[in-house]
Amino acid sequence: MRKDKQKVIGEEVSDQSIKLFLEPEPADDTPRSLHKLIKAYRGLRVDDFERFLGFFVEAGLDLNAKDANGHDFVDLIADQRRAEPYIELVKAARG
Repeated sequence: MRKDKQKVIGEEVSDQSIKLFLEPEPADDTPRSLHKLIKAYRGLRVDDFERFLGFFVEAGLDLNAKDANGHDFVDLIADQRRAEPYIELVKAARG
């Protein structure tokens, strides 16, 4: 990297960019809400995911959506080592 360039880490993500995670639709029988939660989990940092959840709920999507096997978002990511903060956010948003 050139000396006159600084590495940018943790750049602020706009609300509009976060809202883009509400757009993807599943290509299979995965419920829409569950699909969107998983995409956001994979693509957003914890702080941004928290903001996403506000938009998610505002859009009327279901935080308790389950797949055909009866697994919800928490069940699907529970075994991943960095999932805990995301799980806590979803549980808090559920109330």
